[in-house]
Amino acid sequence: MSDAAPPDVSDGHAVDRFVEIGSLTKVVTGTALARMATSGVVGLDDPLERWLPETPRTGITLLHLAQHTSGLPRLPPRVSRRDPYAAFDRRAVHELLIRLDAIAARPPGRQEEYSNLGYAILGEALTAAAGTTYEELVTEYVLRPLDIAEVTANPDPSRRLSATGRFGRPRRPWTMHGAILPAGGLWATPRAAADLVVRLLVERRLGDPAPSWQTAGTLRWHNGATRDASVFAGATDDGRWVLIHRLNGAPEETDHAGVALLKRRRTAS
Repeated sequence: MSDAAPPDVSDGHAVDRFVEIGSLTKVVTGTALARMATSGVVGLDDPLERWLPETPRTGITLLHLAQHTSGLPRLPPRVSRRDPYAAFDRRAVHELLIRLDAIAARPPGRQEEYSNLGYAILGEALTAAAGTTYEELVTEYVLRPLDIAEVTANPDPSRRLSATGRFGRPRRPWTMHGAILPAGGLWATPRAAADLVVRLLVERRLGDPAPSWQTAGTLRWHNGATRDASVFAGATDDGRWVLIHRLNGAPEETDHAGVALLKRRRTAS
């Protein structure tokens, strides 16, 4: 999906079925942080222990978590290969908080290191500050103001679109509705994911883009991947945008396809 043409759908995909969007979820979480900061609910520079008091004083702020500069590793300890986040529930994340100073690989603010663990903890801090669930806070601060409904952690099974295995049977998705949800557990229809891109990056209905977006020159982008799905979303300052979602496709190929499409549009214009 892009600004240049109607949706291009093939191989059984659909713009109105719910699909995993993986780490594109981080854009929603980061936007919630920015909106809550604007509303005075939290401060971007709030130390983590303000909202999660069992955390030792590490110097990590909410903004460090959003920008991947917290010094925390990419993944929680002891994730499995088959279903990595199945056991990573709220109890598990709070058990990590009390020894976060030992888990951090370096002091905060010194180096960027992409961290799913950091976003899981950011989501936990935001829910503590809001006094509500993750889904409720992103609905209040992000989805409802953008007039987007088709984003959720638990879509109706009849509207899910999952990858298929060797014999054509739907594959069971990873368990992503626990503590890892703010880092990568949301589902959305491709139509809703495209609306997120346009309304956040092109129309800027909620102000400047959140710190969760990656930047490369005039391009703001984010991708996402689970075992069976991959997505690339991005927009340039001149209003070009693209959203690509694939099932059973290599994430690197999805990223390359998105960037190539934006480059072709730039050359054509």
